[in-house]
Amino acid sequence: MDARATLQLDFDADKVRALIARYLGIDVKQLTDEVHFTNDFELDSLNRLELLILIEETFTGVEFSDAAVDQIEVVGDLIRHIGITNRASAA
Repeated sequence: MDARATLQLDFDADKVRALIARYLGIDVKQLTDEVHFTNDFELDSLNRLELLILIEETFTGVEFSDAAVDQIEVVGDLIRHIGITNRASAA
């Protein structure tokens, strides 16, 4: 099995949501796609970066460019970015 296949198998939106919930210390049910990291959870840019690094370290092959970091504002943005990255890597 190559790295691209592993990346595809490792991505699970529910696991990402569970990791975010643990990081924020909240119930995973509070993490809808519309939840805003800054407005709803008061994460500053450093906290958001720390969360994204944690996700990169936890999920094989997930990486965030500087541009992506700036564009990820809500949970749905994060899930979509990982999904798009996975599809692009698997192609």
